[in-house]
Parts: sequence; C-alpha cells; structure tokens
Amino acid sequence: MQIDRRNMLAGMGAAALASQVPVRVAFGQDKTIRFLLTQDFTRVYTFVTAEYSQGQRDYISLINERGGIGGHKIVAEVSDHGNDLPRAIESYERAKAQGMVLVDPLSTPVARALVTRVLADKVNMITAFSGRSDAADGSVFPYIFPLSPNYWTQMGLLIDYFRQTDGNLKGKKICFVHIDTPFGKEPLPILEALRDKLGYELQTFPYTPPGNDQSAIWPQVRRARPDWVVFWGAGVGQTVALTEAIRNGIRMDRMSSSVWLSESDMDVVGREQAKGVLKIDPCVLGREAKPIQAILDTVVKPGKGAGPENKVGTVYYSYGVMITALILEGVRKAFEIAPNGPISGPWLNAGLHAIKDFTADGMIPATTITTADHQGGGKGRISRWDGGKFTPITDWYSANQDVVWAEVKKYSSEFAKTGK
Repeated sequence: MQIDRRNMLAGMGAAALASQVPVRVAFGQDKTIRFLLTQDFTRVYTFVTAEYSQGQRDYISLINERGGIGGHKIVAEVSDHGNDLPRAIESYERAKAQGMVLVDPLSTPVARALVTRVLADKVNMITAFSGRSDAADGSVFPYIFPLSPNYWTQMGLLIDYFRQTDGNLKGKKICFVHIDTPFGKEPLPILEALRDKLGYELQTFPYTPPGNDQSAIWPQVRRARPDWVVFWGAGVGQTVALTEAIRNGIRMDRMSSSVWLSESDMDVVGREQAKGVLKIDPCVLGREAKPIQAILDTVVKPGKGAGPENKVGTVYYSYGVMITALILEGVRKAFEIAPNGPISGPWLNAGLHAIKDFTADGMIPATTITTADHQGGGKGRISRWDGGKFTPITDWYSANQDVVWAEVKKYSSEFAKTGK
C-alpha cells in the first residue's frame, strides 16, 4: 500500500489546528505565557510540521498538567502560515498585539522574513533546524535562537564522520544533491571551506523545488562515482532523492543527510531498500527518552494528546519535544531571575541566556546557551537506518566548529553592517 502524504497530513494537520482553541479558552488571559507556533501545515513541510507541532503541544500539555511554571500556564497559539510570508507576518503581528513573547515558524524563508521584526520588537524567535546559520551569533542576533546544531554544524559533523570512516578525505569525491533554495544552498560555505582544508573534490547537483523530479540528476551522480553523497532537502525532495539513488545503485551506507529524514520517509521509499542511510541526530529518538515516557503517561494515556498516538516518539515529534523542553527551561530560568516578571520578550530572553548544561533528562547532549552562542555547543551524533529505526553509531560530538564559527562571524558581521 502506498503512503499518501497528503492523506497523512489531512488528519494530523486538522488535529493540530483544531487543538489551539481549547488550549486558549482553558487558560484565559491571566497567569499565562503566550507562544506563537505559526508553521507550515499545508504547503511545503506538511507532515514534518504535523509531527513536530504534535511533539511541541504534547510537551506543553505535560508541563501545564504539572501546574505550569511559576504559577503560569503556557498558551500555544497554533496556526498555518503555509510558507506564505504575508500570512506569517499577519499572524505574527496579531499575536504580538496579544502579548506573545516567542515565535517558532519552523521555516527558513519565514524566519528570514521575521528577523528584523523580532529584533526590533524584542520577541524571541526559535529557528531550530531552519533560518540563518549565522544566527548562532547571539551578539548580533540577541533574540534569535537556533537552540540546536545549525546547518553549517550539521554539515561539519557529516564531513568529520566521513573523515573518521575513511581516515583521510584527500582526493575523495563528495556529491552534494540539494534543493535549489536558500535552505538547500545553506551548507555550501562549509562544504567549500572544508574542501579547501581537507582536499576532497566537491560536485554539486541542485534540483528544482519541491524536488518531485530528480530523474536527470541521479544518473549524473552515479557516473561521478562518489565516495560519499549528501542529499539535502525536506519532504518529497528527500524521498525522491533516496528512491532515485536506490534506482541508480548508490550505496545506502554512503548516503547521508541532515536532521530532515524520518520514519515517514522510509515508509515512502521502502524500509528495507533504504537500510544503511545516515542522518544527523540532535536528540534521542524513540519512546525510551524520559520526556516521551512522561508524555505517554500524563498526556497520551488520559486522551489529551495532540495527535495520533503512533506518532509519539517519531523523529520529528522528538524534535518538537526537544526544542520545547529547551524553551520551557528558559521560562524556568526567567522565573528564577525575575520571579515577578513582568512577562515579556526581554524577560524570557534573559531566561534563555541562562540555560546551562541542560539535557532534558538525558534526551539531548548537555546544552548551554550564552549571549555569544545561541546554538548551544553544536553537538549531535550520526545515526543509521537499520530497516526499523534510526540507530546511533556515534556518541554526541562536535566537529569543525572553528570553520563553522569563522563562517558565522563572517556572515553575522555583514548583517551587523548592512542588515542583510
């Protein structure tokens, strides 16, 4: 039976959007902390967003069921911007007028469009696995928080894994197949800088968004006889890339990607056919993590979950839990610093900057956010698809951060000068 992503989305996206009304009504206007989770449920990222949002809302429900934080409940307004900039900005302005202190758009173009607004308004914006990689520089982007390994760091981790595996990359050939968008091009500065440093050959193969036709690209990749292939997209672009790579005989244990690869992708491609493919993990996946166990017991079993139970603990669901755990640790820290508030963007900003060695009960590597580093240290790990799940094959580690931060500083200093 073929998995239809649009059908999959219909139920999950509808549940996501429907759930916002009772959340808002239940808590009213007093003793609340308001977040805006305006994301793309219907256009580009679809089921990625549905699972990520489900994880976010279930973790918020867990904390609210425990009494909230500092006597306050968390109110999450969920809406669909459809990756449309005017819709996203309208949603942002409306929520800002209602006292929103944080926004998570989960979209590189939307995040980029909101940069100057959030900096001027002093509203905290989460850009986990999206947005500008140079936003890791908190000295230039004080209200923008990746809270996770950015795309430059993810590429640095992959290249270092290739180096560890082969011993030396000098003379090796790496093919980079990517969606032809700012997101797809984002890793290129690191790929090129590490090429110059390590001596590998780099060939790039951009494809037209959304990526449902890559048939002309993968025979070229095959003929290039690469030692390693990195494919970089989201949604349909990822599954088409994998399908075409398999059709062209590319070894799966030499195929790798960013954080944007999930069980749902494997269902579309074929779980057995995709065995061996590599990805970046920013957190523990599956249901063994303590926050996931707590959600199952406190939220899902009583029937208060935000979506299908079988999505709890999946890759993108876990990302949503991870990021929300970090955000709410920032809320806890803000109450420690200023228990009487007032609740505002700057109040939460101080709390986010006070996060230190936070692991979310072992779900993530120890993460510290400072006014200089909004990435949190840049640690991740490599996992391999074993036919049933993504299994970690490395410990948590960081790599090539000297190269990453040289690029961060180059681009953030340009933004500081020009606003672009």
